[in-house]
Amino acid sequence: MKLETERLILRKFEDSDFERLFLMDSDPEVMKYLETPAATPEDSKKMIRIIQKQYDENGVGRLAVIEKESGLMIGWSGLKLLKTPVNGYINTLDLGYRFIPEFWGKGYAWEAAEASLNYGFKTLDAETIYAYAHSENEGSNYILKKLGFENKGEFEKAGVRCTWYELKRENYI
Repeated sequence: MKLETERLILRKFEDSDFERLFLMDSDPEVMKYLETPAATPEDSKKMIRIIQKQYDENGVGRLAVIEKESGLMIGWSGLKLLKTPVNGYINTLDLGYRFIPEFWGKGYAWEAAEASLNYGFKTLDAETIYAYAHSENEGSNYILKKLGFENKGEFEKAGVRCTWYELKRENYI
């Protein structure tokens, strides 16, 4: 699977992406509102294997985001099938994204997320796509609202207050 926008290529993770993934996932600024930072490059290699397994088992998974201009992996974005409950939802599509800080503020998260939503609604024929963000993560919450997601309330995940979002196909297309 490969998606393309004006400035980005979204493609399946490759084993060689681990160094850039580790750079991102070990950065405390990136992980401020997320889970525990990656401690070693091996953690990032394991994460790539998990994502690759999701492609095989579910047909979807997070995609590496490549900046066309530099050829660098600058983050990830995409849909994944929730196989364990999140806010009581399971077997639903979840949109997510994460970027290396030097690429924040350039509109890449919105651009990559929009490509992922187009794929979800137009190719996968999804009726609804969900997303969530730490309630205090202003940047991520802003992007989700700009994409058209509707705030459906807060919930707690691993002791953290998160905002749950929903986007229905008829409100997107």
